[in-house]
Amino acid sequence: MNRQRNRGRVTLATIAAVCAVGALPGQAHAADGPATYTFDPAAEAVRGAETNADAAELKPGSVYKSSIGRGQKLYYRVELDDTTDAYVSAVAVPKAGTKVAYGDGITISIRDLDDTRCSSEDADFESAEFPRPITAYAHRTVEKGSSLCEAGGTYNVLIERESKATSSPDAWGLELRFEAEPALKDAESLPTEAPEDWPSASPVPPSGKQERPGGSSFYEATGLESGEWGDSIVPGQTRFYRVPVDWGQQIFATAVLSNSKKSTEYLGNALVMALDNPAHGHVDNAMLSYSGGSSSVALDPLPPVAYENRHAAGTDTSAMRFAGWYYLSVTLSPEVAEHYGDEPIGLTLKVKVVNESKQSPYRGDAGIFGVTDDDRDMARSGESAPEAVESATMTMVGAAGIGTGSVLVLGLGVWTVLARRRATPAAVPPGAGGQPPYGGPPQAW
Repeated sequence: MNRQRNRGRVTLATIAAVCAVGALPGQAHAADGPATYTFDPAAEAVRGAETNADAAELKPGSVYKSSIGRGQKLYYRVELDDTTDAYVSAVAVPKAGTKVAYGDGITISIRDLDDTRCSSEDADFESAEFPRPITAYAHRTVEKGSSLCEAGGTYNVLIERESKATSSPDAWGLELRFEAEPALKDAESLPTEAPEDWPSASPVPPSGKQERPGGSSFYEATGLESGEWGDSIVPGQTRFYRVPVDWGQQIFATAVLSNSKKSTEYLGNALVMALDNPAHGHVDNAMLSYSGGSSSVALDPLPPVAYENRHAAGTDTSAMRFAGWYYLSVTLSPEVAEHYGDEPIGLTLKVKVVNESKQSPYRGDAGIFGVTDDDRDMARSGESAPEAVESATMTMVGAAGIGTGSVLVLGLGVWTVLARRRATPAAVPPGAGGQPPYGGPPQAW
């Protein structure tokens, strides 16, 4: 179901691209300047409510676009059964050029109707005090021997924003996802404790650099496999990449920022590299200081992907709980422009995935929580999801010899059919929670 849903998302994007006859996503080079975050084009606009009684429902396998103001606490709701593990993630996207401070961020939690918290996670800017997309997720997991949040029914999703008085008051965009984890083959045979010992020695980093520009969002993330990948980045920009990591495999990643001839000014926390899991839950990040010379930073060693990692106390180990696309993002501080100019600086990513794949614990199709041969092909070729579908669609159109007018008619027809098959989102009164008007946040986000 998740695979089909992803194909539907990129099909809509393909039709839009054909009709607009515009540039393909993910192709803008860093020299073009910082791009805005590209929200998933299939995201449905939804408003958060300040009371849970007015909360709009999120559907499993869907993506939504919303926003949150400074100091707001906004509710959404989900309907859960008494067996399925569920995850709701939020990507918070401050506007470029705004101000954020240490401790600014969001908290997302899933709660039952008695306000018992099933789980929660924070995402904040830490000591790298510049705007960039940050992610967090909350989950409701049904665990043997636990009575916490085990009943089926309505649950609240609460997203809270914390911003200092000195920070910009502008609303932040939100990209929300609700994913359901597949059923297990044999839950009784799985370990109930996280592994204590696993290989932590970093492997020899790959060499033989190839050029591969990153995308502007999770949706446009560029596929990578093990290798040394060259790119460039300008101050204030975030570049997104994704790497397939299967069961039993470990991912290692290093970011290298090239030297500059323009200055030797020291800047702490000039670059942030973050890793997020297939459900867009945050795993770990690393920060790099810069003084004009070549500098590198690596993620701390992480355990092999395993179902039982969810039982770990540490959030970084716990987040390595399922296979699929793992997302790397790299952001260069806008402050770099003040001393080094706004020209692109060379960026190199060294990515290494080790170990043979192990069998999935799920029964049937794993959806986004697995790695397929198609995923590996996309990582090998460097395609993002929208690029892969656009390429196939344009090839089909070219082979059929359809004229521009026919393409437009075809696109509109398919769009209409897909739209009719989409579920209608729950209605929320205009202006609830101080939200923007219908249609979601401004396109500048």
